[in-house]
Amino acid sequence: MAREGAVLAGAGAAILLQVAHRPVAAGVSGHSDFTRDPVRRLVHTLQYVYAVSLPEAEPVRDSVAAAVGRAHAPVHGADAGGRAYSAADPDAQLWVAATLYWAAERVRWRMWGVLDAGAAEEMYQEAAVLGTALGMPRELWPADRAAFGRWWDGRLAVLEVTDEARRITGDLFAAEHAPLWLRALMPTARLVTAGLLPPGMRDQLGLTLDVAGFVRAERLWSVVRSVYPHLPRRVREAPSWWILRGLGVVGGRRAR
Repeated sequence: MAREGAVLAGAGAAILLQVAHRPVAAGVSGHSDFTRDPVRRLVHTLQYVYAVSLPEAEPVRDSVAAAVGRAHAPVHGADAGGRAYSAADPDAQLWVAATLYWAAERVRWRMWGVLDAGAAEEMYQEAAVLGTALGMPRELWPADRAAFGRWWDGRLAVLEVTDEARRITGDLFAAEHAPLWLRALMPTARLVTAGLLPPGMRDQLGLTLDVAGFVRAERLWSVVRSVYPHLPRRVREAPSWWILRGLGVVGGRRAR
């Protein structure tokens, strides 16, 4: 599933769920300006996701994970309420990995519907690498999809959406410093993101949808479902191909 470009439709939901976690929001607010350059942030995230999950990226896997680790090393401190945060915190790593899996799974379900139980479980187990590649202990990843569902619901119930998270949300979709083409896409991105988010989280982040909004979102997914699966595989996998080329991976080998 990581190869499918459609999964990128869940990027906004994953990011906002991450900053709905108080320590992550504090880290992003204090050490990142990704809302000024969201494309750069997305590219870096995709480099990591593809490097740790796609077999042909094995030659660059360790170097990419190490680069992410170095970038995270200075991300620590105390939030506005005096609570400590750190990008090296295994719980924060678990949450970020979980949001990436959850968002991708929501898009997959929207696009292709119910998946065979065995395949769904295999995909879930493989997603653990999104956290373990940065040092998260494997045992923190819930044992199976059922356990993940219970854990996820429990975490959503206790998330603290801060003013920082709401500010980041507003800045992200305002896209004041983004290229014109990206700013033009933001109303659609906001609609898709709001539709994917859990209702309570959507409301807390200020992305409430009215009935007309839900109808527009459903129509958009209906159109995408009717077109995307029939595109050539090369087109559907273009983002992963492009990112891997940027990392120097060509045909499963690292270019010299």
